[in-house]
Amino acid sequence: MTEQPIPASPIEADIETFGALTDKEPQKPPRSQWRDVWDQFRKHKGAVFGGGFLIFITFAVIFGPYLWDVDPKGLDIRNKNWRPIYTLLWEADAKAGWAHPFGTDQLGRDIMAQMIAGGRVSMSVGWLAMGLALVIGTAIGVVAGYFKRLDFWLMRFTDLVLSLPILPLVLLAVTLFRQPLNSRFGPEGGMFILIVAVIGLTSWMQTARIVRGDILALKEREFILAARSIGTTSGKIIRRHLLPNVISPIMVSATLGLATAIITESALSFLGVGFPSDYPTWGKLLADAVQRMQDFPERVLLPGIAISLTVLSVNYLGDGLRDALDPRIRGR
Repeated sequence: MTEQPIPASPIEADIETFGALTDKEPQKPPRSQWRDVWDQFRKHKGAVFGGGFLIFITFAVIFGPYLWDVDPKGLDIRNKNWRPIYTLLWEADAKAGWAHPFGTDQLGRDIMAQMIAGGRVSMSVGWLAMGLALVIGTAIGVVAGYFKRLDFWLMRFTDLVLSLPILPLVLLAVTLFRQPLNSRFGPEGGMFILIVAVIGLTSWMQTARIVRGDILALKEREFILAARSIGTTSGKIIRRHLLPNVISPIMVSATLGLATAIITESALSFLGVGFPSDYPTWGKLLADAVQRMQDFPERVLLPGIAISLTVLSVNYLGDGLRDALDPRIRGR
């Protein structure tokens, strides 16, 4: 008589079933959120170019004076009106050489040294004004979105500032406060503080509206309600729960604010209401070169290209950050 197979116990059957359902391949290590952000960011070729160029131009204006130690304000009438070195490609007898790769102006000042010094001023104004606008806009947006009783008044104030013509307002502020600040901090330091403050105080509105919209959506989420139920104060909720969740729109707004600050500073310098005449900025170089642009077009092209590429790279960087930090787009 053949022996009947002993049926498996329920426990053994469950073990066999569980073993059949388990994945035979080794589990992959968990990926961090910032690794996913980087993978999405590097797919955006324009953003990678923009970030790389922004890093390059920032390091160039910071360390450029140590590599090219020519005084940007130094006058050398004997070597005035040099052409850029690339002019020798089609005009062999042009007044050009490696002593002044970008040429010199009508007073003999080295244009390459002026480009580096002007870029340092323009980038410094852009970064600091962007930071000031970001702090003001984030604070107003968080307060307006979280505290309902203040929302109406803060948003109406924001709408009021948005309705004002920014450039005439900036010109008026520069005219009114130039002399007091110059007498206290000097002509260069006073104008630097004034331009940073004016640009920052007129550029925070978009950030405030974006942050307010995100805070309005976040404060009704379950984790915020849970934090309130256990007695967490409003300050801790804002610092620990709300601000970390609005980092992505703040970073995108920061890139756009940097581009706006650089363009505004260049416009003020071009109109002649910015830094002193002997203090180089990209906008000031453009203004000085307009009268001689037919004879020396490179003097307009060089600062114009620097401004355009910097602003374009910042805009591309903002687009890439927006796509990388949005989980709905990142999951595609």
